[in-house]
Amino acid sequence: MSTVCGGDGVHRVLRDAGVTTVFGLLGGSMLELFDALYRHRGIAYIGARDERAAGHMADAYARISRQPGIVLGAQAGPGVANLVTAVAEAWLAYSPLVVLAGALSRRDLSKDTFQEIDQVALFQPICKRSMLATDAERLPAMLMDALRLSMSGRRGPVVLHVPRDLFSAQIAQPNLGALNIAQPGGPSQADTETIIELLNTAARPVIIAGGGLKWSAGTKALQQLSERLQIPVVASTGHADVMPYGHPMFAGQSGPRGNFVASRLTREADVILAIGSRLAFNSTFLSHDYISARAKIIQIDIEGNAIGRYFPVALGVQCDARLSVEAILASAEEIDGTGWAQWLASFQASRVELQAQRDTESADLSEPLSLQRALAEIRATLPQDAIVTLDTGNACLHAADRLAHYQSPALVTPLDFGLVGFGYAAALGAQAAAPSRPVISIMGDGGFGYTMAELNTAIQHELPVVAIVLDNGAWGAEKAYQLEFFGGRLLGADIDSPPYDEYARICGPEGFRAERPGELKAALSQALDLTVPSIIHVKIDPTRLSTLRKDLFEPQEVVRQ
Repeated sequence: MSTVCGGDGVHRVLRDAGVTTVFGLLGGSMLELFDALYRHRGIAYIGARDERAAGHMADAYARISRQPGIVLGAQAGPGVANLVTAVAEAWLAYSPLVVLAGALSRRDLSKDTFQEIDQVALFQPICKRSMLATDAERLPAMLMDALRLSMSGRRGPVVLHVPRDLFSAQIAQPNLGALNIAQPGGPSQADTETIIELLNTAARPVIIAGGGLKWSAGTKALQQLSERLQIPVVASTGHADVMPYGHPMFAGQSGPRGNFVASRLTREADVILAIGSRLAFNSTFLSHDYISARAKIIQIDIEGNAIGRYFPVALGVQCDARLSVEAILASAEEIDGTGWAQWLASFQASRVELQAQRDTESADLSEPLSLQRALAEIRATLPQDAIVTLDTGNACLHAADRLAHYQSPALVTPLDFGLVGFGYAAALGAQAAAPSRPVISIMGDGGFGYTMAELNTAIQHELPVVAIVLDNGAWGAEKAYQLEFFGGRLLGADIDSPPYDEYARICGPEGFRAERPGELKAALSQALDLTVPSIIHVKIDPTRLSTLRKDLFEPQEVVRQ
């Protein structure tokens, strides 16, 4: 029986599971694995400048490819600890991030050795499983278990801690084969019949579509269903790519970060068909301000404990989102849609009103450049196959429903973790997953500063991401709160950023600057024609800030000095 070192065994498992790209930062805890990646080839390695960024890259890679995203935490202790933020982000985004975390050699465990922390416990609250490999022969099987668990049911991160001596230990050549994931089924015939019955009682139906449809590759089926039944579709927060932009049955994003058309639909509906959506805080604030208190809710989700958790349901179905849509489509002839013709006409009129509002934003010639005008210029320039990654913050709050997405998956956001500093690293991972598609990162000036060093990662690995930095000279969300609720007493809100266009040129690729209406559109058009990374530094009006959570604070008097 042939034997190999543990590092070669790990490479074999990853290769046989279909992994073609891994992310990380070189460290001393798994050099045998890095050597195996070098010797065997076949799996590309993208080295970041910070483990957190590497984790975000792998997270976004997973969301675009619908495969596990692999990150190597190659240095036990501090290197692995740097991945906590990325794992927490993936945990709240239900993204199948798999962390191979270097650990101390088994002989050194629990001796207060240099860089020793309890890594297993550190990650336990923020992943599906945090586990320590202790047997070299079991290492390949445990890695396969981690890959499988990350993709099973509702997806999520898994962390496998591997003592460094296991990578050099001799083990039998693993032959575990391809990664096979048990696929969830569709609804029962009885559930499908009940869904049809409930829809036939509707006068004001709406479909709320969430991330489950993207993971199950169900967005085309969703489009067919909405067209066949003539039911408007609303996207849950962060998933405005579930339907093509401008589709006559698509209202865009609802909830606190959405538009008034989509929010009115979910507020006034009498039957809500929620597919692949938890109806959770980020989309609803758990409030009937965004979800009708009188609606009959049909909730379909792959995770049973999400169904009816926040709003009572008339029917809960635990199954795959795409298969559910296809089952309803197969029985579509039994649905009489004449009962909601007036509702549909009202929705179409509201869409015209929203478009007029967006056209007004597009025509704003004021200076400094308004955020809404900047987003309109981006929207008008985005190619139909573009992927956009966003950050969290004041600027990206408005971007969530003001961009144009046509080819799902096309939007990657921090979702429920609300993370600043995510967008650019995520864009690099998305570009690695889809090298033939243009990828644009949109961030605030503060957020881009978190990971600006990753521009060098983009250059080294030839990832031609376009970074758009919307610079209002502030931590905009917090500044808005200080202005509205703390009497204008500003501390820590204003920031100075370097000229990021010049920074780009110093590092080697191209940089652009936009300050006036029309300049961003021109710069983005030029940047998209390049084959190298680029940064567009956009100066926007620092006075146009808005608050989101008005329920958190009480207004105070403005202090006059």
